[in-house]
Amino acid sequence: MTHDPSASGNPSADHPVYGRPTLSELVAAVRESLQDAAAGKGLPPSGYTARVAANALAIVERELARGTADQSAYDSVLARLGAADEAALAAQIRAGHRDHQLAEIAGLLRGVVAARLAVAHPGYVTRP
Repeated sequence: MTHDPSASGNPSADHPVYGRPTLSELVAAVRESLQDAAAGKGLPPSGYTARVAANALAIVERELARGTADQSAYDSVLARLGAADEAALAAQIRAGHRDHQLAEIAGLLRGVVAARLAVAHPGYVTRP
């Protein structure tokens, strides 16, 4: 299934390869947090909330930098496997229809997981 960014009405739309929270959700959460702090609503601003907002925006930056390439690679993996999406692939695996491909699927999905980690938690180190 190829991702169409225009489907959301936003040309810089979310990239499904990363799952949730989406790029839009992260930006909205930071905006709402800043609006609430500026209006004096909720808890007073703290170093913790500032770090959470900064981390969310760092994820947004990484997704903006990598999103198109990672989404294209993700779409290619799904196309190579003949799967509409991850849920369909998982259902086929659970039903035993992909038992002959498990090693190939694992190899292809390692790249997807690496891309997700590079955006969400770039300091995470995996073992070979």
